[in-house]
Amino acid sequence: MGKFNRDVMFSSRTDEWETPQHIFDKLDEELGPFTIDVCATPASAKCAKYFTKAHDGLAQNWAGHTVWMNPPYGREIGKWIKKAYLASKKPNTRVVCLLPARTDTRWFHNWCVKGKIWFVRGRLKFGGRKTGAPFPSMVVIFDG
Repeated sequence: MGKFNRDVMFSSRTDEWETPQHIFDKLDEELGPFTIDVCATPASAKCAKYFTKAHDGLAQNWAGHTVWMNPPYGREIGKWIKKAYLASKKPNTRVVCLLPARTDTRWFHNWCVKGKIWFVRGRLKFGGRKTGAPFPSMVVIFDG
C-alpha cells in the first residue's frame, strides 16, 4: 500500500463524507422523495430542508419526513443511527442512511440489523473524489 493510501485510511482529518449525487438520486427515486437531509452543510445538502452542525440534527424532530442521513462517520455515529431507528417509529417517517459497512461494531448490531440493509458493491467515491473510499458502504432503511 502506498503512502498516500495509508494516510487516507488511517486519517482522522474528517469524519464527513459527502454523498455521491448519483447514489442519492437513485435512492431518492426508489425510496423518496426525501424531504429533509439531517446531516448536511449548505454546500452538500441534498434536500431543500436540511440541518447543519449548528442546527444539531440529533436534537431535531424528524417525524413525518422521508429522511436522508449520511452522518459523520466518527465516534458519534452510533447516536445518529439510534436516532434514525427511533425516529422511524413515528408515523409517516422513513429514514434512509448511507453508512460505512462496519459489521463488527456495536452500533451495527444494536441498530442497523433492525432495518433493511443493502450493501454497496465496490467503494464509493465521496464528494467528487477520483478514488474510492477506504471502506465499504451500506444503505440502511428504517421504515417504521
